[in-house]
Amino acid sequence: MSTPVAGRRPRLNLDHGAWELVWSHVHRVLVVNLGLAVTNAPLLLALGVVHRPWQYPVFFGLLSLGLGPSLAATFHYLRRTTEDDRAPVADLLRGYRRLFAPALLGWAPWVLLVAVAATDVAVLRKTPPGPALVPLLVVLALVAASSGTVAMAALANEPRLSPRTLLTASYASVRRWWLGLLNLALLGTTLVLVNQAPLLGLAVLPGCTLFVVWRNSRAMLTTVAPAADPAASHAHRDPVGVQA
Repeated sequence: MSTPVAGRRPRLNLDHGAWELVWSHVHRVLVVNLGLAVTNAPLLLALGVVHRPWQYPVFFGLLSLGLGPSLAATFHYLRRTTEDDRAPVADLLRGYRRLFAPALLGWAPWVLLVAVAATDVAVLRKTPPGPALVPLLVVLALVAASSGTVAMAALANEPRLSPRTLLTASYASVRRWWLGLLNLALLGTTLVLVNQAPLLGLAVLPGCTLFVVWRNSRAMLTTVAPAADPAASHAHRDPVGVQA
């Protein structure tokens, strides 16, 4: 930081290492945002055209299946950036291609569970058992959404889908539920902001949000099984990676 001189405004001076750190973060965010926009183009287009998407649950439920592979590829890319700060976009695309099938299979059960719970809430909320059942269904939907996100983070570490992966994600979401709620709140807020300002939102927000979600998901997984890579221990100590 330069010393203020009379008659001049103070000027911010950063050394080469600081600028490298800043641009590596910018590069990571732009790559993630570009990857999400390309891999989820049908969903984004439909959201831009349809004003009340909740009136078409089946259609948008099917389109939302593509979010799983996108999340898994994004988390795979973010894991790659712990080794190379400026990993190319090709790494994200390779991860998407390699993880597409297991991520789709691992994401679909959680989407189905959320859809069933939401449908039951809509049907039961005005019935006599509604006050007792609706809170349980809402909790079930939140756990399912959080578990799906954590499962995609688990696939980024070990790209093999098994029942144990799904159970581990569910257990981690319940055990560290406050991180799961934080992830869902961040994702929901980002979705609302992107819907209000699509171009600016897509250019800035998703990459920052998913970096924090990825760090939190890794911290949740370390409560169940120690992570294989060294960066996981850092994520466990500092779950909320706000430096995106």
